[in-house]
Amino acid sequence: MPLMRGRLTLVVMLAFAAAACQSEDQKPQPRFVSSSSGAPAISADVARESGYFIEFRSRYALSYGHTYVIFGRTNKAGGMINPEVAGLAPATTSATPYVLGHFLPVPAETGASDGDLEEEYRSASWRVMLTEAEYTKTVAYIRQLKAKSRFWQASVYNCNAFVADIARSMGYKTPSIWLRPQQFVTKLRQMNAG
Repeated sequence: MPLMRGRLTLVVMLAFAAAACQSEDQKPQPRFVSSSSGAPAISADVARESGYFIEFRSRYALSYGHTYVIFGRTNKAGGMINPEVAGLAPATTSATPYVLGHFLPVPAETGASDGDLEEEYRSASWRVMLTEAEYTKTVAYIRQLKAKSRFWQASVYNCNAFVADIARSMGYKTPSIWLRPQQFVTKLRQMNAG
């Protein structure tokens, strides 16, 4: 009986991993900016006054993409000042642990990865402007999450699951972690910003 459960578990994990790879990314989605209250959009004046933000973002990659957050302050024009990146990915540039991570947990890193801040790779983004108190609370949670997130596994705890934890800590509803990153970020925004 344990052998049968092991095989069934493997089949279920493979099915989830395969399902996540079945759709295709679309062209880059427009940028969206909201206030932390979930209002669909805010004026540029409010964004300039606040200055604190978190941006849920996805980017294209050789695989099915990557989901992560960028957070920090903005200048008066809305540009990022010394942004920080948090995301979950296998802790390697080798393809071997990435492939193994579709079956077994592999060591993970939680910082920036190649292409995260490059506009040409952005596939979807949703920037949420925060008050200083909201920003401080959110960043504290991100730092705790980064410290405890040691493993990546494609169908159990992937980059979408990591970002979903951050979004839930802010009170947002989150979509399935088995969506492609572009779909995940787009659906996250739609579920919470109208």
